[in-house]
Amino acid sequence: MSDGEQKLADTNGKFVQVVKDGRKRNDIDWRAGRIILSNKRLVLVSNEGKRTIPLSKITSITGRDNVNKAIAKVSGYLSLQVGPNVTLIAPQDIEAFEAKLYSALLDQTVVLVKHPAVEGGVVQDSEWEKGRLKIDGDSVDLAIASGSFVELEVEDVGSAELETKTVMDSQRRVAEIEHTIEGTSVETHVSGSKSDVSVLASFVRRGEQAGEVDVELSKEENEVLMALYTGVSPFQIPDFVGMEIEQVEEIYDRLIEYGILEPVRTRREVQLEARGRSIAGEAVDDQ
Repeated sequence: MSDGEQKLADTNGKFVQVVKDGRKRNDIDWRAGRIILSNKRLVLVSNEGKRTIPLSKITSITGRDNVNKAIAKVSGYLSLQVGPNVTLIAPQDIEAFEAKLYSALLDQTVVLVKHPAVEGGVVQDSEWEKGRLKIDGDSVDLAIASGSFVELEVEDVGSAELETKTVMDSQRRVAEIEHTIEGTSVETHVSGSKSDVSVLASFVRRGEQAGEVDVELSKEENEVLMALYTGVSPFQIPDFVGMEIEQVEEIYDRLIEYGILEPVRTRREVQLEARGRSIAGEAVDDQ
């Protein structure tokens, strides 16, 4: 290995390239071999040779659960996009390898952070500041130059959108990440290189995907959800939306069943789950 390069993982597994130069391949055939990860590159070694993928070229990571019958020889995998190419890898211990891969890609990366960019649905006048990323299990720790600290827990992320915006007089890629702080919905915006921001969004979107829900809400349920999203106390909801206490409590029960709310202490105290904030955020955008 080159100077400064450190091996992080060396495991057996399978891999296959499913998209080459932007075109899907029909002859999908898993190759067994070694999957080697360093702090600079990913190396796939089989009887047919060796393929090297620089970490700096990886633009997104998705996958985990197999949903394609054509690749049903493995139960889970990671999908790596490198420009117009997509490669699937299935290491033996996928969770441990995935953690090391994200750490190699994101740990100690310097980015620009605007926090909070949005709070309770209201745009804030926060300034962009330098920050440093660190992966800690299923969360991203953001240390900001001014001394503040932001923790983005994957299971708490309601959405993670990628946009191109003006950041310090330049057009840059921005990840807009919705999460909560002390029960209030906030957005933290993170800007950096295209690959760094895309990989960060891939990491936190695991929570967004887990929070997806297909449910039709009534007008009254939407009113309660929107009130909670904008910061109204659960105890003040009946007066705020003009409903009887019993009706609001029935709505709470239904939203808890949907996985949109979770009970906190008493029957009438609740807080939004990630999927609830995602639904409410979309409703705000539609207004």
